[in-house]
Amino acid sequence: MATLIAAKDSSPIEDAEAIKKACKGLGTDETALVSILAHRNEAQRKLARLAYEEIYHQDLIQQLKSELSGNFERAICYWTMGPAERDAALINEALKKATPDYKVIIEITCTRTSEELLAVKRSYQSLYKHCLEEDVASQTIVISTYRYEGNEFDESMAHSEANTLHQLIEKKAFNDDEIIRILSTRSKEQLCVTFNTFRNIYGTTITKGLFASPTDDDEYLGAMRTIIRCIKNPQRYLAKVLWQAMSDLATEDDVLSRVIITRAEKDLNEINDLYFKRNNVTVHDSVARKTWGNYKTLLLALLGNSNN
Repeated sequence: MATLIAAKDSSPIEDAEAIKKACKGLGTDETALVSILAHRNEAQRKLARLAYEEIYHQDLIQQLKSELSGNFERAICYWTMGPAERDAALINEALKKATPDYKVIIEITCTRTSEELLAVKRSYQSLYKHCLEEDVASQTIVISTYRYEGNEFDESMAHSEANTLHQLIEKKAFNDDEIIRILSTRSKEQLCVTFNTFRNIYGTTITKGLFASPTDDDEYLGAMRTIIRCIKNPQRYLAKVLWQAMSDLATEDDVLSRVIITRAEKDLNEINDLYFKRNNVTVHDSVARKTWGNYKTLLLALLGNSNN
């Protein structure tokens, strides 16, 4: 369930004019920007952005980037983007780091539907004139827009593939094509049944077998564990990611805003419930204590009511 509290009625033209007014003069009225954009859903933001470009002949994102700075600028720009454009930009940003941030790429590719991923690939191609699969190929990340999204599963296949995965893990054949094939082509429902079957047969979780010895590629195995956790229970995984970010905002501030921004219109309420069960504090209260300024105001607005 989403946490965003969007305005029931909004005028794209009035929003565009109010945003332009907030950007005029010597200082930008960041409070006004939050009061508008943080209370608009995806469709409303898209219409406001289109109206802004039509009236002022400038892209709203570029306007915001020229007026703002720091974590507030980054957060409100990503929020204003459409989901596919935002995901494409986040992946590109992750790939451009000195050490590519595979966890961001996995988080996006393993928590989106096949239809959403197809839109991300198209947006990535349009924005960067590159093929997404080719750019992440060296990271051995599972990107598939062909996963079946239904709830059906095959128990005999789950049993067979649980055995296959166990045999390969026992042999430490972590790079075997069969592991990649199973993780990249099976539906998420089928994989969850396979993971549960693995645990029932062997008395341990599949992720526990994916820890490195001194001779293994720890980064690669870390990526594999992240893929499995994102597929098994993305909300629980993201609740843990949020907690880790809260514990080290000096270096993980981008993680905090990314999770809140990308999930506010999806399942942030469920993530908050899991966060509370794990830490006995809500995401809202953690953000209220550990962030500041209009960046804090923006994130709290996206989190909705404090009782969520």
